[in-house]
Amino acid sequence: MKIFPAIDLLDQKVVRLYQGDYQQKEVFGDDPVAFAQAFEQAGANYLHLVDLDGAKAGKLHYFETAQKIVENTNLFVEVGGGIRDEATIKHCLSAGVDRVILGTIAQKNPVFTQAMLKKYRNKIAIGVDAKDGKVAVEGWLEKTATDAFDFCQQLVVWGAETIIFTEIARDGTGEGINLPLYQKLNQLEAEIVASGGVASLNDIEGLKQLGISGAIVGKSLYNEKLKLEDVLAAGREEH
Repeated sequence: MKIFPAIDLLDQKVVRLYQGDYQQKEVFGDDPVAFAQAFEQAGANYLHLVDLDGAKAGKLHYFETAQKIVENTNLFVEVGGGIRDEATIKHCLSAGVDRVILGTIAQKNPVFTQAMLKKYRNKIAIGVDAKDGKVAVEGWLEKTATDAFDFCQQLVVWGAETIIFTEIARDGTGEGINLPLYQKLNQLEAEIVASGGVASLNDIEGLKQLGISGAIVGKSLYNEKLKLEDVLAAGREEH
């Protein structure tokens, strides 16, 4: 299983939010490149980079940061937050970003999203953020009436190969992963990446046993509840 340590950027700082609340942030540093390098040194191969300012504003803010991480590590880097047009997608991919995450735009502009999935295929992941079972958009600030699971089914029809599913109520809380939810999601014909609430090695092992493609790990690394080396070992395929 792929393990994605997460770097969330807000006000040019590396932060973690509690349940997606911009007012409940914890700052961990101001050098995202150093965090990425530390993750790589610990054995990580993947990185999940989120531009929280961009998600709220609808425009990517930290392109240069993503570019610096790409230039200074060998990590597979995926970037999300405020990516709403093809020019930004091209800009990121041409700078060496491996995968671009579409979130709000996927819910608000199906025609554009289908076109981008068809054109860029596995270079695009769709981020589905769920609040009370409904899709949330605009940096999690707005809850829609769209059922999150139904939306994921629709994304597969559109050609989405990777869906990053975040349960907002668990994000940054340390509550643990909702395994029955991911068991249901894993019936879909797409790679599912679990996000929000990974709190223990049992969460990682549970997701791996379900056959989930990947997991994003954030706050539990930053507050040192989990060591990245242990998470990577738990997610590794047995040979």
